[in-house]
Amino acid sequence: MDRVSLILLVSILTFTMVGALGLVLAGGSKPSGRMIKRASAMAAATARARSGTAPVKGRRRQMLKTLRGQTKAQVKATQSIEAQIQQAGLKITLRNFIILSAGVGLGVLLLAVSLKVKLLLALGLGFAAGFGLPRWVLGNLVKRRLKAFTEAFPDAIDIIVRGIRSGLPLNDCLKIIGHECPEPLAGEFRRLVETMSLGGTVEMALGQMSARIPTQELRFFTVVLSIQQKAGGNLGEALGNLSSVLRARKLMREKIKALSSEATASAFIIGSMPPAVIILISVTSPAYMSLMFTVPKGQLMLLGGLIWMSLGIFVMRRMINFQI
Repeated sequence: MDRVSLILLVSILTFTMVGALGLVLAGGSKPSGRMIKRASAMAAATARARSGTAPVKGRRRQMLKTLRGQTKAQVKATQSIEAQIQQAGLKITLRNFIILSAGVGLGVLLLAVSLKVKLLLALGLGFAAGFGLPRWVLGNLVKRRLKAFTEAFPDAIDIIVRGIRSGLPLNDCLKIIGHECPEPLAGEFRRLVETMSLGGTVEMALGQMSARIPTQELRFFTVVLSIQQKAGGNLGEALGNLSSVLRARKLMREKIKALSSEATASAFIIGSMPPAVIILISVTSPAYMSLMFTVPKGQLMLLGGLIWMSLGIFVMRRMINFQI
């Protein structure tokens, strides 16, 4: 190869290398541009997603806040004196209850004054008897009635299940419960049927019934019937499953009651010992115990002991009281 051919070959190779390098550099800008565009698109999509989820989260928080507010309002409504009178099944009005409470408080006050109790202590006893004693009795009546309703409620659901599976309509099954089941279940279901016969919907009638009987079991029953009325489905199967759940809850309550019976007995014994000792010493040695009621230091000691005993009983009750 002569000198001219060698120079020509070197020039061609150099030109090829420079052109390839230029193509590489020019082509490298395209992927970087695509990467920039892709990154921009991803950032925009992320921003849109965040802007879209923010209202969803806000609505979710607002819904939770609304549900909490409704739950608190329902609990507050069921804890009022007028609502408790309905839950206890009493026929008196709120005004009569207030008059009865005032009469009880005044009677205890006059009895304490006639026994020559100090005026301040007599006023305290009258206030406690007038304000606390009727409410305590009313609360016990409500608990007893709700317990009786809850005990018989699974059997009522079984009656509905058997009636629906045999071809009876729901209203006829409810009428059977109103005639065959014990009180207070029969009376509440009779009122339910009466409300529905007067043109009320099932959901409205069950809402009124839940206000009179604020139990979890009845709320479950209301939810099942409301969903079935709106979406349809096999009501017999749904109520059969609900009956199994309610019986399992009842069994769990009985187990908890059996396991906590020892703690309940201990709390009862510990709580009853100080009053029993005071009564025993007052009977055997009245002069020895009278100092606790006449001397200011003794009265202060009795007040402190009462406060601490009440606090201990409250703590023990909270320890053995379970919500299912």
